[in-house]
Amino acid sequence: MRFLKRLIIILHAVILLAIGSIFVLMYFNVLTPDNITQAVSYIYNQPDIKLVFGIAGVLFVAGGLLMAQINLGKLQTEKTIAFDNPEGQVTVSLSAIEDFIKKSIRHIEEVKELRANVTASKRGINISCKATIFADTNIPEITERIQNIVKAKVRDMLGVEEAINIKINVIKISLRGKGENQPAPIRANEETSRRMPFGDVDVGS
Repeated sequence: MRFLKRLIIILHAVILLAIGSIFVLMYFNVLTPDNITQAVSYIYNQPDIKLVFGIAGVLFVAGGLLMAQINLGKLQTEKTIAFDNPEGQVTVSLSAIEDFIKKSIRHIEEVKELRANVTASKRGINISCKATIFADTNIPEITERIQNIVKAKVRDMLGVEEAINIKINVIKISLRGKGENQPAPIRANEETSRRMPFGDVDVGS
C-alpha cells in the first residue's frame, strides 16, 4: 500500500509539473494554439498512442479516487477513538469527549470557562485545554486539579489503559462579576501568595 501511495503521489506530481510547464510555455508564446492542435490531431490519428493515453487516464482517475478514500478514512479515524468489545467495535467521537470534559469541570468555582481539544495517536490520548481562570485563584493548584479530574473522568468513561496527556493553557485571567460564585474566605494563617501567584500584579478581565 505504501508503494502504491508513493507511486500515485509521484504520478500526480509529474502531471502537475507537465501542466505547469505547458502554461508557462503558452505564456511566453513558445507553445502556440497551432502546436497544440497539431499535437492533439497527431494523437487522435495514432491508435497506439490513444490507447496509452486512455490507460493512463484510467489509472490517474483510479489513483485519485484511491487517494481520496485513503485520506477521508484517515481523517475519520483521527476524529474518533475505537476499541473492541466482545460484541464488536465501538467508536467514540472526539467532539463528544471534548464536550464531556467541558461539563466535567463546571463544578469548579475557580474556572470561568474551559475549552478542550482532543486528539488520538499511537502514544495515547492528547488533551489540550484553554482555560479562563478567576484572578483570586492559585493557578498551579487549580490547573493540577483540573488535570487530575479530567484524566480520571476520561479514563473512567473510556475504560482505556492508554496514556492520557493533558496540557492546560491559561489564556485569560478574569475578575469575578456580580452573581458569580465567590471563593471561600481566606483563613488567617493562609498566605496570600498561595491565592495569588502573581503577587501584587493587577490583572483585569
